[in-house]
Amino acid sequence: MPAISASPIADTDTPQPQKRESFLARKPWAAYLLRRGGYFVVSMFVLVTVAFLLMQLIPGDPARVSAGENASPEAVEARRVELGLDKPVFVQYLSFWKGLFTGDLGESISSRMPVIDVIMQRAPATLEIAWSAVAIALVVAICLGLTFGALTHGDRRPGVDIGFNSVTAVIALIPEFLAGILLVYFFAVTLDLLPVAGRGDFASYILPVTALAFGPAAALTRIVRAETLTVLQQDYVRTARARRMSPVRLYGKHVLPNLLTSTLTISGMALGGMIAGTVIVESIFAWPGLGSVIVQSIQEKDYPLVQAIIIFYGAVVLLINLAIDMALILLDPRTALDKS
Repeated sequence: MPAISASPIADTDTPQPQKRESFLARKPWAAYLLRRGGYFVVSMFVLVTVAFLLMQLIPGDPARVSAGENASPEAVEARRVELGLDKPVFVQYLSFWKGLFTGDLGESISSRMPVIDVIMQRAPATLEIAWSAVAIALVVAICLGLTFGALTHGDRRPGVDIGFNSVTAVIALIPEFLAGILLVYFFAVTLDLLPVAGRGDFASYILPVTALAFGPAAALTRIVRAETLTVLQQDYVRTARARRMSPVRLYGKHVLPNLLTSTLTISGMALGGMIAGTVIVESIFAWPGLGSVIVQSIQEKDYPLVQAIIIFYGAVVLLINLAIDMALILLDPRTALDKS
């Protein structure tokens, strides 16, 4: 009789040592915050590097511009040494980073003022209309999108559906500069209800903020309506309807929180373009913010100021997206953490 060999299968009754989960696996919040913070740091690094290299690639001599067109070669060379432009590009890059951490962003070539002072003076005016436009666009989009989603779900009211899609599509395509010009013509020149330009009382904010929020609000309204239609088709909404839940409770407790997650995710991308639109709107309304400064700085080849403003705008957009991600975590932690 042949000998029976030992079975290679391990004894299943023997308790196996369990793997110990790492700290990040046990703490998804910490893992998310660590990962999201890493994205922000990498994005800022890329932003600063691109802003620095962009100014290096633009043709022109900042030392010549700063010293003046009629300056002697010796004066231009002295100004080049003063600005640190005689050093290798890599050394200038390291000095640029050092200046960012120490708050020393150099001196404006045209005004001879510290760049950080220019930004501190002009940034509040830009942020005022930018945040106002962002808030108005979100509120208008959520209210109108939810309302028209409720009116047209289930293929009801096809006329309202066609009218909504047509009007919002046209408005969403209107650029900021055209919206600003039309608003000035009707409300400031023709009707004489609001000031044409400048920053003063509350009335002076209405036209710039409206011009900024006009197109993005229409685009976001379409997104909110589409999300509303999707949420209204879910089983839990049908169950709530079958239980005769009141419309206020149904939309406020079940529909609105579930559509906000995807709406805010898409809004983060759209709102970045809205912040960049302040450059055009400030030029139209003579608004004393950073938008008008960057246009003038590019014309005067004021490279230190242009670099700093580009980084400021990029940092604001990144912070908005970071804030939206944090809001998503608070609104729907399970979905947001699963997606991350």
